[in-house]
Amino acid sequence: PLPGPQPPVSNSEGDLLFLLDSSGSVSYYEFSRVKEFMWDLVQPFTFGPKDVQASIIHISTTPTMEFPFDRYLSSGTLQQAIRDTQQLMGDTNTGKALSYAKEKLFSDEAGARPDVPKVLVWVTDGFSTDDISEPMQLLKDMGVTVFIVSTGRGNYLELSAAASQPPEKHLHFVDVDDLPIITKELRDAILDVIQVNRLHAVDITSSSFRLMWPKLLSQETGYYTLEYAPVDDLARKRTKQVSGAHTSLVLSNLTPETTYEVALIPESNVHYFPPQTTRVTTLAEEISPAQVFISESGPHSFHVSWAPTLDSVIGYQVLYGPLPGNSVRLLEVDGKHNSTVVENLAPNTTYLVTVTAIYKSGKEKSLSAKACTQEEGSKVRHLRFEDMGPSTLKASWDSADGKVLGYQVRCRRQTGPSTVISVSPHIHSVLLTDLASGTTNKVCVKPVYKNQPGKGLCRMVHMQPATEAQGYKHRQRA
Repeated sequence: PLPGPQPPVSNSEGDLLFLLDSSGSVSYYEFSRVKEFMWDLVQPFTFGPKDVQASIIHISTTPTMEFPFDRYLSSGTLQQAIRDTQQLMGDTNTGKALSYAKEKLFSDEAGARPDVPKVLVWVTDGFSTDDISEPMQLLKDMGVTVFIVSTGRGNYLELSAAASQPPEKHLHFVDVDDLPIITKELRDAILDVIQVNRLHAVDITSSSFRLMWPKLLSQETGYYTLEYAPVDDLARKRTKQVSGAHTSLVLSNLTPETTYEVALIPESNVHYFPPQTTRVTTLAEEISPAQVFISESGPHSFHVSWAPTLDSVIGYQVLYGPLPGNSVRLLEVDGKHNSTVVENLAPNTTYLVTVTAIYKSGKEKSLSAKACTQEEGSKVRHLRFEDMGPSTLKASWDSADGKVLGYQVRCRRQTGPSTVISVSPHIHSVLLTDLASGTTNKVCVKPVYKNQPGKGLCRMVHMQPATEAQGYKHRQRA
């Protein structure tokens, strides 16, 4: 599933440079997936001359800047520019591109700004035709924070030395199809670098947020006064005071979906510090359950979970019964938990599950989902192979239980394309051809049912290397 819209991220300032592998070693598919990843990574940031700026440099035979930092100053225009970026092909001269990046990260004509944090995100398939160590070290010596995302089989030692330290925070190895898995973690790590050193809010909920600010005072030199009020009703201003040792404070009992004007006033007996202000909008009031999930379905049970878990809920009632039918059973779950296992069910049956939250106020909120139990024994057993020639195998299996609609046989070859064969329910063997000599291949057989997935069985099978020995016979495999 594609990630949903992210809450906007403000109070950040920095120049963010993407080093994009645009060479011929990257396929068109991989290039498009990397663009989607970049598009999603920048989506919540606020762009502008006092916020975040971004640029792209292509790794190719000659490094090329796609656009300067100050060209696109809104999230929408930047995302469209990323979408429109075309692959250049050519050689993978990453070292040249890094030297070019060092020049552009600090140049006025590229729209870079002095005195803001510099972040480099290098997405690579792990391959470079020239040396990267020296130009990368020069970048880091100039204060650039380097994040590396390797989508190939890059040398871990080389890449961990190239990334900023520690590598566990700045280096990711991930398949190109799994890039969305690391998006939030990488974005949060970038935010740690570019979060502005001024009053800002984090952990925003429908009724609270945490204010954070730089350390200006100490316990001995003064205290902070915090004033906050809804922008459309400033007469409701509230005031809190904390000692000079504090750099954060949680404001609670706030109104949902309301914008608050907040002022931090440092009261010092040594220096004058100007007040800092910010505006924070609380989220819409959360309701539970907003989602109900069914998982770990078996013949006689399934797991029910829901989200979010709220302090305002004292307990949950889980009602479940077969469809169609009128028999309903009830489970009660403590409000601190958000899941339960429903047991003693009939196999191959559809159930309606309704989760009801009981709030401390007495109000209730319900949400329903359908769940299917599996057929008993919905599993392939005893997968075996028999040689039928130098590059051909016969795969056989015992029939699965229940009402099988057919079988799906998948062969993932070590060399050559994967194949999927679908056969009718009364057929329990297939011929697998074009299996290269000396290769190890993965064969999976899965039964197909109407109401639930069947459990497949997989085995690795090795094709013996070709031999000219006299009297060679194809051996049967167990």
